[in-house]
Amino acid sequence: MHRRDLLKAAPAALATVAATPALASEGGESSGGTTVNLLAVALPIVVDNRIQNYVFTTFRLHLSASADVDAVKAKEAWFRDAMVRAGHRRSFAVPGSLITLDEAALVRAMQRAAHVLVGDGPIEHIEVASQVPRRRSGLS
Repeated sequence: MHRRDLLKAAPAALATVAATPALASEGGESSGGTTVNLLAVALPIVVDNRIQNYVFTTFRLHLSASADVDAVKAKEAWFRDAMVRAGHRRSFAVPGSLITLDEAALVRAMQRAAHVLVGDGPIEHIEVASQVPRRRSGLS
């Protein structure tokens, strides 16, 4: 996997993120609170210690009514960094799939990062907003 191939795929993943609302959007959610959409994170799918694919993953953080939105937004780079580090420590790949990541494992990893970065109070719920694999065909 070459770095330039990853960089070529980044605009497609960012276009997916651009279709979502801005970093914070009011209302419309079940909790009635504010949400923060994190930019896409490229997480590797590793099989037999070899990177087989990347999946561009976006997260949506549902904040509590008392949360400081600006403080959470200011930590966005740290959230993404924590996910990249977690993705390189262990593979989030669904067994047998080279294009899908385990959403429950992703949410657990993001919850651990959120606990360290902003504490327990500000974030009510974390969801995986989208998963876009770099390659869909030609995978063996």
